[in-house]
Amino acid sequence: MAADEPTIVATSMVFRRAGAGPYDWAAGPVYRYAGELAKTGRRRPRLCFLGQAGGDDIGPRAALYAALNAEGFEVSHLALFPMPNHRDVRAHLLAQDVIWVGGGSVANMMAVWRVHDLPSVLHEAWQSGVVMGGVSAGSICWTLGGTTDSFGPDLRAFTDGLGWLPYANGVHYDAEEQRRPLMHRLMREGVLAPHGYATDNGAGLVFRGTTLAEAIADRDAAGAYELRRTGAGDIVETPLPIVRI
Repeated sequence: MAADEPTIVATSMVFRRAGAGPYDWAAGPVYRYAGELAKTGRRRPRLCFLGQAGGDDIGPRAALYAALNAEGFEVSHLALFPMPNHRDVRAHLLAQDVIWVGGGSVANMMAVWRVHDLPSVLHEAWQSGVVMGGVSAGSICWTLGGTTDSFGPDLRAFTDGLGWLPYANGVHYDAEEQRRPLMHRLMREGVLAPHGYATDNGAGLVFRGTTLAEAIADRDAAGAYELRRTGAGDIVETPLPIVRI
């Protein structure tokens, strides 16, 4: 089985420290939630992790394996550095229930994906019912773009996303003072799309096809927001109802 329709879970939800060291992670409920959206029917849903935004760093990858195996997933990964680790990348990705994209540099990740023609394979997987998801760079990538620190510590616009979701996307909205005012300014100036969404840390957005289905959160204080540019050029920000998972 697969998701009933193309599904994306775009989040600002990170793993939590379990307390025994920097790579002792605990998986939040969003991963199980994504597995349920996939309607897999398997006892252990298949999840493939894409870590190109972090340069395919083995440390976070190993921590993710441990955390998600403990949550009952059959975990794999697709690495592209120094070369793909699967002989048939398309077959591996299409066999998954969930494809989860990690955080880091969305600009670098998109460049590497395009060199390997990965967007076409991911799009096929999305259309076939594999649930696509991710955090930060792994949230922005599905949209037209958003704010990013890919180019340095001062946030800048990124406008070269896949664009499957025709929106601007603001991640970690409550985590840095620059995030909200920059998102508003870039939308007001027309650098980013006139319609967008934003998520605080701990919140996510679930899209069915290209339509927002619900906003979710794994902590009480986390919010999600819809942003629209008016004809007068103002940005109207509306808090969204949150489903606690």
